[in-house]
Amino acid sequence: MTLGPIEEELAKARAAYRNWGRWGDDDVLGTLNHLDDAIRAHAAGLVRRGRSFSLALDFNDAGPQRGFRGRINPVHYMKDTGSDAAAGTQGFPHGFGGADDHVVMPLQASTQWDGLGHVFDDKRAWNGRPCTVVGGDGDTVTGIEHMRDAFTGRGVLLDVGRAVGDGHGELPDGFPVLEEHLRATIGAQGATSSVRRGDLVLVRTGQLGRVRRLGGWGTYAAGDAPGLSFTTLGWLHRTEIAAVAADTWGLEVRPYEFAEPAMSPLHQIAIPNMGLPLGEMWDLEALAEDCAADGVYEFLLVAAPLPVTGAVGAPVNPIAIK
Repeated sequence: MTLGPIEEELAKARAAYRNWGRWGDDDVLGTLNHLDDAIRAHAAGLVRRGRSFSLALDFNDAGPQRGFRGRINPVHYMKDTGSDAAAGTQGFPHGFGGADDHVVMPLQASTQWDGLGHVFDDKRAWNGRPCTVVGGDGDTVTGIEHMRDAFTGRGVLLDVGRAVGDGHGELPDGFPVLEEHLRATIGAQGATSSVRRGDLVLVRTGQLGRVRRLGGWGTYAAGDAPGLSFTTLGWLHRTEIAAVAADTWGLEVRPYEFAEPAMSPLHQIAIPNMGLPLGEMWDLEALAEDCAADGVYEFLLVAAPLPVTGAVGAPVNPIAIK
């Protein structure tokens, strides 16, 4: 599917889905404002079995990154080790020894949230602020630290790969997930996957499962991928969800749906105009298997980003509890 001229489509989307001023001129949460205490209290009541699932990839040097815009995989190294303690070189008294380690990585090297300062549209950041609010010291207004306690609520899994994909429960690279596919998935999964205001929606395409099945990352990072169509922006806006995440590197379909050159057009509307946080590289495989087995696609989701001051994105170890 090829959409119309990109400038025309972006202009229409801005006019239809822009939330600037909706929560006041000083807002730093965007659509996370849809997620309130009552929704969190309800989400806590969804825990029945106590089964928890980490939705994070490992953070290590064998990760998916291939260097796009300087993104490398995490580099972990030891400052102190057991060998140092055994050699007696640490200088601690009374037999005390210890280990200490460091990590160097882009904040978006693995499972992460895109914050509201991550993407600009026509030199404007979220809520109409000038893009210069993000400078050498980071995002001085909407740094992701402001969201440290916001990403707890009702999670709902839309396993599109299983509902409309192939025999492996996977969508092919370049497959645009349309609103009709989201609706079909909800219909196939049943009432527990109905999407409500304030939800944290997780979309499984199956691409991560395919990468593992084939035994290598390949072009998972910055390559062709299934993902949300630009046309789903209307659904994302209308449902008043708090955030959306997927099991792909970039959430939206790649290649993009425009004949002209483009760069993350869904991001360009969703983040700076709608105020919608986006999650990428989430491992939904074990959760999806469990949801398919028990028929329950809603759960308590706790997905707090690391509150790095001024960061425009941050690592997360999301925990789904059923």
